[in-house]
Amino acid sequence: MATGPGLYSDIAKKTRDLLYRDYQTDHKFSVSTVAANGLLGFWSGPPVAKLLVVVEEAITPSATKKGELLLGDVNAQWKNNSVTTDLKLDIKSNLCTTITIDELAPGLKTILSFVVPDQKSGKVEVQYFHENAGISTSIGLAAKPLVNFSGVVGNNIVALGTDISFDTSTGNFTKYNAGLSFSFADLIASFVLNDKFDTLTASYMHIVSPLTKTAVGAELTHRFSSNENTLTIGTQHALDPLTSLKARVNNSGIASALIQHAWRPKSLVTISGEVDTKAIEKSAKVGIAVALKP
Repeated sequence: MATGPGLYSDIAKKTRDLLYRDYQTDHKFSVSTVAANGLLGFWSGPPVAKLLVVVEEAITPSATKKGELLLGDVNAQWKNNSVTTDLKLDIKSNLCTTITIDELAPGLKTILSFVVPDQKSGKVEVQYFHENAGISTSIGLAAKPLVNFSGVVGNNIVALGTDISFDTSTGNFTKYNAGLSFSFADLIASFVLNDKFDTLTASYMHIVSPLTKTAVGAELTHRFSSNENTLTIGTQHALDPLTSLKARVNNSGIASALIQHAWRPKSLVTISGEVDTKAIEKSAKVGIAVALKP
């Protein structure tokens, strides 16, 4: 793919990852298995003809405990050249399928997704990456579909974009957002208008030390309809190449911290905690996530 401003979803993504990624108060366990040269067999009616396709496959069962409720799902992924197929089966027997085709043309990606048995869940998305633009357009596979368009213009330093959704069944815009971002070697800043321009979010991230992955970030959100402000400040630091720390606090007094250790490549153990500093007598929430990958 061409280097450039990326997609609209990339605006402020690194700051969001710093402030919110990997924090949780649930117990989650997932394990992946990979076969680099798996074989899939296909056949047709007589005379029987078999076709063997060399693929890469990965299967990831996971379980999450939310209070007394145990949720689980199984994810499977197959790769064959430029085609990637992802399957996810959840505890409610919903099967989510995503087929991604890379580079049908330079900079072009096509994504087909649907959920069985939801007949209205089908969607086709086309993404285009250019050194000065990133475009994503999707349309639902229904009689009166939901149409979404997002586009970004600029380069890897300055990007200006918008994200719009239109419901053809009602004739109304269900979403229109806009964003502006500035990205430098050690500083990322962005301004985003969401919720039909009702919410303004300003965020920044400063990389203090690339060697130790030390960074600080902040996000300030103002909701015009209610005149409410939300401020979240966070930081991260790598103790060593395998262990990292993160912490954050918001203006409501909710403080969170986590420690993440890669006990082997791609296998992570994360322990996170959350406490309400304005009600310290309440029990702290603790979450544990274990991800095992070969």
